[in-house]
Amino acid sequence: MGRLRAAGCVFAEDEARLLVAAAGGPAELTRLVDRRVAGEPLEQVLGWVEFCGLRIAVAPGVFVPRRRTGLVVREAAALAVPGAVVVDLCCGSGAVGAAVAAAVPGIDLHAADVDPAAVRCARGNLPGVPVHEGDLFAALPAGLAGRVRVLAANVPYVPTAAIALLPPEARDHEPRSALDGGSDGLDVARRVAAGAPAWLAPGGALLFECGGEQAAAALDVVAAAGLTARLVVADELGATVVVGTRP
Repeated sequence: MGRLRAAGCVFAEDEARLLVAAAGGPAELTRLVDRRVAGEPLEQVLGWVEFCGLRIAVAPGVFVPRRRTGLVVREAAALAVPGAVVVDLCCGSGAVGAAVAAAVPGIDLHAADVDPAAVRCARGNLPGVPVHEGDLFAALPAGLAGRVRVLAANVPYVPTAAIALLPPEARDHEPRSALDGGSDGLDVARRVAAGAPAWLAPGGALLFECGGEQAAAALDVVAAAGLTARLVVADELGATVVVGTRP
């Protein structure tokens, strides 16, 4: 625990307890502590993260799902019904899709990511679910066009200039493609919003997270794509989600 404290781990005691439980013995514990002290995210060291009541596997180099993204899950689950097509786009570990499927059994879930490491991780977390590899909508089967009821896109939204200000465990150990949203943080959101109407069913909805300071611009992005835009904010999670519904 002393090494964790010295490395600046704020919750060193809690982390030590988790690392001891994860280790198969003293030698493995030393290796795990070495990784954590070197700045690797605790979740990647452990190999899992708790998200929306589920244990989600996370591998080195894969984006760690954040607690605040639970708002996307909550809103997506409220819109989904059994049998509906739900897409977890920019899925990373597949955490959002797994949580929505747990909340609404019987959905027709698909997931997609451009990062091969994320796709491998998501396939482990989503057994029996098609997880597609490719750039945004290009990854999806053409047969889903016009049929998607819920499109949950975990787009990156950190402005490029702010990447350097992120904690080292995120900046140095998570894929830049999962963090960097371009000059204003909304580049990928624009691409997703522009493509969404062709994939959404009538009444279907696009959901994505953004920073609170980006909310007004994000609403404009969704409206410009011809979707009816609204904002959902959860102060207890520090989360802001934009919802765009196809008329």
